[in-house]
Amino acid sequence: MRFRFQKPWASPLFPTSRRDFLLTAAVLLCAILLCFFLQNAGVIEGFAPPVFVLAVLLISRLTSGYLYGLIAVILGVICVNFVFTYPYWAFSLSLAGYPLTFFTLLMVSLITCTLTAQAKRQARLLAENEREKMRANLLRSVSHDIRTPLTSIVGSASALLENPGLSQEEQQALLRSTREEAQWLIQVVENLLSITRMGDEQASITKEPEAAEEVLEAAARKFRRRFPLVTVTVSVPEELLLVPMDPILVEQVLANLLENAAVHGQASHIALSLEKTPSCARFSVRDDGGGIPKSQLPGLFDGRLKPRQGPGGDGKRNMGLGLSVCRAIVRAHGGSIEARSREQGAEILFFLPLSA
Repeated sequence: MRFRFQKPWASPLFPTSRRDFLLTAAVLLCAILLCFFLQNAGVIEGFAPPVFVLAVLLISRLTSGYLYGLIAVILGVICVNFVFTYPYWAFSLSLAGYPLTFFTLLMVSLITCTLTAQAKRQARLLAENEREKMRANLLRSVSHDIRTPLTSIVGSASALLENPGLSQEEQQALLRSTREEAQWLIQVVENLLSITRMGDEQASITKEPEAAEEVLEAAARKFRRRFPLVTVTVSVPEELLLVPMDPILVEQVLANLLENAAVHGQASHIALSLEKTPSCARFSVRDDGGGIPKSQLPGLFDGRLKPRQGPGGDGKRNMGLGLSVCRAIVRAHGGSIEARSREQGAEILFFLPLSA
């Protein structure tokens, strides 16, 4: 049996990091320089305590735990007493207001650190609730999206095995149906893997500058092979646009949006476009299909949409899962996604930041 001993400074109340140390040193240095400037400018006595109160407030707010706030309190009181209060460059514990200064700085540090810790804890709880809600929506969608295609595949295979006298045309129709259901299952599994990765707290997106035009062309090329009757046009800037991204995940976003436009919107033409804004790359998927009802726009990307009935009345084509995957991937890249209803068809836009 192994026993693990936790270091005394490993407590979440007193975490240490190089970033917090450098930040504390920088803020205290700025406070000291500002006090020297005010002292040389002949400002009336008493300017130092408010400056160091502000420094302690900033340090407590921007660092983790209580350690650096307490260090700032001690150094701030020493500077106020030793450097910026008469007699200068000497300690005097009998100064009027000295205990009050120390107590004020200490309380400012403790209160700010406590409020900051509570805010960070609430943010973590909200993120965990969001992940749990995403997983619940995922399970609800997948339970239907996987069962129905598998039932269809088993039915087609059974019909082929049990009816050897089927005509060539009937066999081809069953095989085409099996292939379509298998392709749909592949897309569902890819969405499963992506949304699980997005919901994993340990996962990270590796973003490298990629040519966004190539990602659009790759998504359009694969879509044309699956939906040859739907025309797709691609519009890109004349200049090469490099966007920090995971190209495989962004291509999956485009694939989901294209498939939704073709299957749910019954579009005959889809326009893919890419534009550069001052801070983002703007991706657009615009179709001429049936559009999106305004009542569904607020919850379009949260995975709660009810399945639409497919041509066979099976309702297997649920776009809720694919769109929730799109939102998860775009958010993981630090971007945003939105949908618009047009006079004819719909448009879905997502924005990826140009800086990593």
